[in-house]
Amino acid sequence: MSGASHRPPRTLIVLAHPEPRAFTAAWAGATAAACRALGQGVTVSDLYAAGFDPAERAAHYPGRAGRFDVMAEQDRAAAEGRLPGDVAAELARIAAADRVIFHFPLWWFAPPAMLKGWCERVLVHGVAHASRRRFDTGPYRGKTALFCVTTGASAAESGPDGREGDSRLLLWPLAQTLRYCGFAVKRPVLVHGVHGFHRGAARAALEARLERVLRDQQAVIAGFEARPALRFNADAEFDADGRLRRGAESVTPFIRHR
Repeated sequence: MSGASHRPPRTLIVLAHPEPRAFTAAWAGATAAACRALGQGVTVSDLYAAGFDPAERAAHYPGRAGRFDVMAEQDRAAAEGRLPGDVAAELARIAAADRVIFHFPLWWFAPPAMLKGWCERVLVHGVAHASRRRFDTGPYRGKTALFCVTTGASAAESGPDGREGDSRLLLWPLAQTLRYCGFAVKRPVLVHGVHGFHRGAARAALEARLERVLRDQQAVIAGFEARPALRFNADAEFDADGRLRRGAESVTPFIRHR
C-alpha cells in the first residue's frame, strides 16, 4: 500500500445511489463506521447528494475555443490548473486515499450512469492516465479499489450460468477502467436480491440478511489486505500490437487467445 506502512490506511468511499435511505447508502455508512472503528481515516463522496454532474461537456471548461476534444481539453486544463472544481475535489480525495471503496447497485447490467460519468470526468487524462502511464505504470499504482455492489436478481440468476449474466463479469469494465489507471482491484462484495418488491416473510428475511451484511462489514474492512485481488495480465504479456502473447495465460474471458 502506497505510503501506508507507518500509518493506518486512508479510505475514500464513493457512493452512487440516489436514495439516502437505501441499503446501499446504509452499507456505505457501515464501511465508514468500520474504518473509523479501526482507526482508519475515511472520506465519503456521495455523488448524488453532492449534485455531481456525470456528463462531460464543453461547458465545464469556460474560455476554451475550437472543437471540444475531451482528452486534449482535460490534459490542458490539468496542466494549467483550471480543472472544474468538482473534478479537482474528487482528484484530491483520490490522491489522499490508499483505498477507494465504491458502493453502488447494478442497474441494467452495469453500474449507474452516475458512476460511469464519474469515471469519465474524474479520471482525467494527464492526471489519472496518459499514453505512457497506464496499466502497470498507471499513476494510481499502489492504490487499491473494492466494489460493494447490490443486484436485484437472486444469487442463482447472477451466477456464471444465471439468466441475468455473471455479475462478476458485468463488473469487469469498471475494474479494467481502474486497472488502466494503475489501481489494484479486490474481489467484489456482492449482495443479491435487493429490491423493494419483497412482501411478508420474504421482506423480513431480506431485512434480516441485510442487517447481517451491515454487521459483517467491519470484518470485510479488517480483512481488506487479505482479500484476494482480481487478476489482470501484465503489460509484458502483450506484444507490440497490444495482443496477448502466445504462452501468456488468459486470466479473463475479455482478453483471450484467438
